[in-house]
Amino acid sequence: MAIREGVFSVIISCFKRHGAVSISTPVFELKETLLGKYGEDQKLIYDLADQGGELLSLRYDLTVPFARYVAMNKIKTIKRYHIDRVYRRDQPRMTLGRYREFYQCDFDIAGEYDPMIPDAECVRIVYEILSQLDLGSFIIKVNHRNVLDGMFEACGVPPEKFRSICSSVDKLDKTEWEEVKKEMVEGKGLEEAVADKIGEYVKLSGHFELLEKLMSDMGLTAVASARAGLEDMKLLLHYCELFGVLDKVSFDLSLARGLDYYTGVIYEAILTGDATMKDGEVPAVGSVAGGGRYDGLVGMFDPKGQHVPCVGVSIGIERVFSILESRAKEAGGKGIRTVETQVMVASGQKNLLEQRMKVCTLLWNAGIKTEMLYKRNPKLLNQFQYSEREGVPLLVIVGEEETVKGGVKIRDTHTREEDFVEMAALVPELNKRLAECQHSERV
Repeated sequence: MAIREGVFSVIISCFKRHGAVSISTPVFELKETLLGKYGEDQKLIYDLADQGGELLSLRYDLTVPFARYVAMNKIKTIKRYHIDRVYRRDQPRMTLGRYREFYQCDFDIAGEYDPMIPDAECVRIVYEILSQLDLGSFIIKVNHRNVLDGMFEACGVPPEKFRSICSSVDKLDKTEWEEVKKEMVEGKGLEEAVADKIGEYVKLSGHFELLEKLMSDMGLTAVASARAGLEDMKLLLHYCELFGVLDKVSFDLSLARGLDYYTGVIYEAILTGDATMKDGEVPAVGSVAGGGRYDGLVGMFDPKGQHVPCVGVSIGIERVFSILESRAKEAGGKGIRTVETQVMVASGQKNLLEQRMKVCTLLWNAGIKTEMLYKRNPKLLNQFQYSEREGVPLLVIVGEEETVKGGVKIRDTHTREEDFVEMAALVPELNKRLAECQHSERV
């Protein structure tokens, strides 16, 4: 939990830095709200038992509930973040960071804006979070649903098979092309020649040079939706360059994202292999963030079909935890504080419990994070060892001699140096030393 709180702090700070407000939605939704939004993954939705009322399901993600919230409250513009648990009836795989209950950290921008500006900011947000978490090198893959659909049309895929073939392409990050092709041909009835044409496209990735190549592809640009998608991608890459993130972005035609509600730009962040442990093992965590544009989703929940364009990104936080927790285990837990105690109030003599309690009260009233051991006469060594084990930087030692003099001793846990301080000066002196400790940690 100490690791998780640190990660959440980084993510929330980033979301707030970009001007987002926080909202919360229920853990369950009407079943009809969730159906028809997740493609072939719809089978992973958890249904609640029918108790004679509405048919309810546990939320599969935070995006569909957000769209329902926007529609119900007739919101025209909002920039929001939401961090909460979601549920999927999947096969758990701990090494992949895949669970049935897990956290998602979502950032979404709803409203009518000029093309690709909010989309590029979402890419920037992923870049900031992954850079600050120091997970190793990463790449943010980007693509466009119109480019994908145009590619399918140019290759000869029947329109009614677009979504089904898109779900197959979405598996290319985990499955070899030959397996995906076999599923398309044998499982979904696609002609082998059409599948081979798709195979030529999905091998392509790059930046502006790929854009130029695709824009000169007569078969692809003959499709109006593909031309529009390529113009969007040109603008997106330009804005990513201005936001200083283009070196981490790859226009990748194998990126599909199988969710039915995406209508424009899609993205996915992948760790590229140097988030290693001490023994050289690379945690197999797959993608760590994904998202895209979904302009039609809010209208599905509005009686008048209100059109509110949206774009957003979700950080796959459990996969991030898998990496950081593995690192912590390799390091033996060193450097991770599970408590935030700043001062341990200690004594080495008998019958000083009341004095310790009074000192604790003084420090708590001053807002200093303070602890003492719950024994009348604890051994001084035990108190020293606890402070060293938990990383408590300072001790206030209450003693008979110091009490007579009207003060206490302050002990530095790291240097083990002790100094006498009068009670009237205790709080200011502790605050001064704690500020110095924080400064040295940052340095």
